[in-house]
Amino acid sequence: MSTISKTFAELRAKDEAALIAYITVGDPNRKNTPRLVSALIEGGADLIELGIPFSDPIADGPTIQAAVQRSLMNGAKPVDALEVARVVKEKYDTPVVLMTYFNPIFRFGLSKFLSAAKRSGVSGMIVPDLPVEESADYKKHCVELSLDTIFLASPSTDPRRLKEIASQTSGYLYLISLYGVTGIRTILPNSAIELVKDYSTVLMDTIPLAVGFGISRPAHVRDLVRAGADGVIVGSAFVKIVGENGRNVGQASARLSRLARSLKKASKT
Repeated sequence: MSTISKTFAELRAKDEAALIAYITVGDPNRKNTPRLVSALIEGGADLIELGIPFSDPIADGPTIQAAVQRSLMNGAKPVDALEVARVVKEKYDTPVVLMTYFNPIFRFGLSKFLSAAKRSGVSGMIVPDLPVEESADYKKHCVELSLDTIFLASPSTDPRRLKEIASQTSGYLYLISLYGVTGIRTILPNSAIELVKDYSTVLMDTIPLAVGFGISRPAHVRDLVRAGADGVIVGSAFVKIVGENGRNVGQASARLSRLARSLKKASKT
């Protein structure tokens, strides 16, 4: 059993959903990213997604795009994400997942990058622009290295393709709950709740279902968990805090921990 699968199993035994926290590597700077990750874990995050900055994101909203630009201006590179993962794993058992577009992996070298990720303590990978149909070589390398391959589904994914994606994903299935790009929503539309119910019925506990896009408040977490989500993915709400407190990492860390704590509390059914 992978570390991610083990985490979900342990949480389920306690009637809890996973709080999955996303943060952009290199924002506000490379040396402080591990400190911000620590704040999220201390606040209650069960898994960490480290976003590797890329100059041409296709799914990121304005908050994360701004973080990516700040990171790139600070000179952040894919190797910095590997180093952050290594530092975090020296201190915590919390699974770390890398989230990146395929271009940085391709330029680094597929086998070389995935091997380096494994050595750094990474548990899984998310590559939003790599469809299941084109992932055979990537998945083969990940399986050989015991890295989970976390694929995405969306409101437009039909039941037949959902089953195909679910058969290829491992660790968890990342459900994009809304059309559009990432970003903080004040109100989570009922369509997102109904989508979770529908996907939970199709998956029937074959793979943990983690829901992202728009989640920023405890009420969002409670509603999604009650609808059947095994985990909630929060990104923009955390990234926004970092952006607002870039010159005061201590204050950013405190705010990250407080938000993580409130969201984690809401994940307990």
